[in-house]
Amino acid sequence: MLVIGVALLIAGYFLGIPLLTIAGIIVLVLGGLLMVAGRTGHAVGGRRHYY
Repeated sequence: MLVIGVALLIAGYFLGIPLLTIAGIIVLVLGGLLMVAGRTGHAVGGRRHYY
């Protein structure tokens, strides 16, 4: 999710599409939260790791 978030963020910035930029920020933050939750040992959605 982090890679997709960064890709959307960069694509939205260079293509001038604000919706892609906003979606990229949201996916990036969500992926970061899931990564932090997984690393602390909390299972999110029944999964301990998100790859």
